[in-house]
Amino acid sequence: MTQLSPSATDIDILARTLYGEARGEGIAGMTAVAHVILNRVRRRRWYGAGVPGYQDHSIAAVCLKAWQFSCWNAADPNRPKLIAADLSDPALRRATLVACAVVNGEPGFTDATQGADHYHTRSVSPDWAQGRKPVVSIGSHLFYNDIP
Repeated sequence: MTQLSPSATDIDILARTLYGEARGEGIAGMTAVAHVILNRVRRRRWYGAGVPGYQDHSIAAVCLKAWQFSCWNAADPNRPKLIAADLSDPALRRATLVACAVVNGEPGFTDATQGADHYHTRSVSPDWAQGRKPVVSIGSHLFYNDIP
C-alpha cells in the first residue's frame, strides 16, 4: 500500500470534501467517503491527474478533479458552503477530525468500503453504475470497487 504524505492543504481540502459530500452521514459516512478518496490516491489512475496548481495524484488533486465530487462543481449549492465554512462550524470540525484520523490510520477509522473508489447516493442513478452491484451500503451512499 502506498504511504501518504499529505500537506495541510490536502487535509483541508479532504475535510471540506467530506463536509460537502457527507456531513449529514455521520462519522461512518464521512469515513467511508474519505476512504474512497484515499483509494483513488493510492491507485494513481486518472483520478488526480492534471489538476492545475496541485501535485498529480495528491489528495487535493483527487478531490478537486473536475466532475468527480459534486460539492466542488461550480453550480453545486454545497460549494459556497464548503468554501465559506470555518472551524467554528461543528460539521467542518467533525470532517477535519475524520480527515486526520483516516489519513493517519487511526483505529476505528478503517476502510469499511472494501476498497471502493466510487460511490453515489441512493437518490441518483449515474450512468457509470448501470449494471454494477455495490459492494457495500453505508448511510445513504452505495459504494463500488469495480468501475474502470
